[in-house]
Amino acid sequence: MTSPLSGSELSPQAGGRLDVIGLGPGDAALVTPATSAVVADAEIFLGYGPYLDRLTLAPGQRCEASDNREELDRAKAALRLAAEGRRVAVVSGGDPGVFAMAAAVCEAVEAGPAAWRQIEIAVHPGITAALAVAARAGAPLGHDFCVISLSDNLKPWALVEARLRAAAEAGFAMALYNPISRARPWQLGAAFEALGSVLPADVPVIFGRALSRPGERLSVSRIAEATSAAEAFGADMATLVIVGSRETRVIDRPGRPPLVYSPRSAATVAEAAS
Repeated sequence: MTSPLSGSELSPQAGGRLDVIGLGPGDAALVTPATSAVVADAEIFLGYGPYLDRLTLAPGQRCEASDNREELDRAKAALRLAAEGRRVAVVSGGDPGVFAMAAAVCEAVEAGPAAWRQIEIAVHPGITAALAVAARAGAPLGHDFCVISLSDNLKPWALVEARLRAAAEAGFAMALYNPISRARPWQLGAAFEALGSVLPADVPVIFGRALSRPGERLSVSRIAEATSAAEAFGADMATLVIVGSRETRVIDRPGRPPLVYSPRSAATVAEAAS
């Protein structure tokens, strides 16, 4: 027997809206004013617990935490609340559109009841981890670059490896998200092996963790030693890895951290490969 549709699935109530926000890399100074305005106005916040813990809420505001692997269910719950006339914020770290909740909300809208397509929805950009790490290192993403998640939870590992090789061959610098976890401790080493089969041994690799937060760490290595460098660094899911292109350079500065940058000009594919 089919259950009756709720009122929110038939037509959204007036006054409801859904904002999807990112809290940046950690420092409150790197939260955008637009996101701060949403935090001040929303009634209900849904997100992964550690992200919600970063919010300072006023009386009458409340949080609903869920596991980080429940993104689609979280998006559906937020849409139901917004359709009931509530002012809802879905919270991500970094930027909500980079391996985060904005895509889950869009997926839920596409598959959900027609009424959800009438909800007022706004996605607010934030500062993603790749930009925070790149800024600390210099300008390793100063030319063409891409971002790749090493997690194979939602795509096969063979596709991850194919994309890594293709990006390296095309001359992109890369920001690697979700590099390693307890469930898949081998994948970062496999990624470096795939990249090392294409890139010269001296291509820079940057490891960054907790940038803009207490205990931040940054380390610069090269692709030939990247696997051992990742182990020494203690790379984990909170680590962001940047792999340069053939043209990425390291400027040594005695007594100061090196500057890593990718020049804005680029050679032809043939010249870069030679």
